[in-house]
Amino acid sequence: MRIDILTLFPDMFSGFFNESIIKRAVEQNCVSVVLHNIRDYSDNKHNKVDDYPFGGGAGMVMQIAPVATLIDKLKSERSYDEIIYMTPDGERLNQKMVNTLSLKGNIIILCGHYKGVDQRIRDYYITKEISVGDYVLTGGELAAAVLTDAVIRLIPGVISDETSALTDSFQDDLLAPPVYTRPADYNGLKVPDILLSGHEEKIRQWREEQAMARTRRLRPDLLE
Repeated sequence: MRIDILTLFPDMFSGFFNESIIKRAVEQNCVSVVLHNIRDYSDNKHNKVDDYPFGGGAGMVMQIAPVATLIDKLKSERSYDEIIYMTPDGERLNQKMVNTLSLKGNIIILCGHYKGVDQRIRDYYITKEISVGDYVLTGGELAAAVLTDAVIRLIPGVISDETSALTDSFQDDLLAPPVYTRPADYNGLKVPDILLSGHEEKIRQWREEQAMARTRRLRPDLLE
């Protein structure tokens, strides 16, 4: 998989992509993550990429030309399954969406800024608009990082124990059950006896019951 991220602030990703699972995924050639500075495609001598909105109003708008030029360049080099725009008014990100995106070959992620991008980019280039929640960030970089992380960890070979990802919360519309590790008794705080029993079927049933109870208590909307 190749993920091209279009941003005004590529340095914001440097630490995020140089640590932990994503770093290993890139080094093992499970995925390629390429950052593109939109300012490099501005025809303005100061690399300006924003302007005042037509019709007046507060704030600035990302111009169509630099973004369109960059996307056209990338599309001339390879095909893309999705061109995604991270925006607060997009479709809410969830695990099913992430599962689907992890099966794609190449995707572009556009990070918005200011009051957003010129609507013509959204109308004629974007194939999917995604939100990470009902709130506004200073830019789309953090949202793009969230999406990238969620997708990459599902690519085969990225996580050594691939069954681990299949038992995460939301994979089956349930929250994950509680988990424990050593020591079994810490200052009187004990691990449930069933988990120490070695009885695989009873442990599986207990985990299913706990997952259902936790979901009913914390996220009943998932059961509707």
